[in-house]
Amino acid sequence: MDILYDRSGSTLRVTFCGELDESTADDVRASLDRNILLSDAHRVIFDMSRMSFMDSSGIGVLVGRYKKFSPRRVCFFVFSPNPTVDKILRLSGIYTIMPEVETA
Repeated sequence: MDILYDRSGSTLRVTFCGELDESTADDVRASLDRNILLSDAHRVIFDMSRMSFMDSSGIGVLVGRYKKFSPRRVCFFVFSPNPTVDKILRLSGIYTIMPEVETA
């Protein structure tokens, strides 16, 4: 999985390219932690428009970032998941802590 980071003001846009699963979760987690800390962003948008697949390991990565950074007043949002990823996000209930946004 490749991850692209783009900071604009206090918003960090994180674009996932590829699959977020058990085999990529540790690297993704480390990359997200490092880049969110360095950016000092207060708003993180997970752009999933280029994500081809995500399993429960991916949900764990997202929830873990929420738990780690929420005390620092970082808000998380989801943008443009494909129908398969959207179904996983809905079933997990992630939209209750990371609302879906129309624009990134």
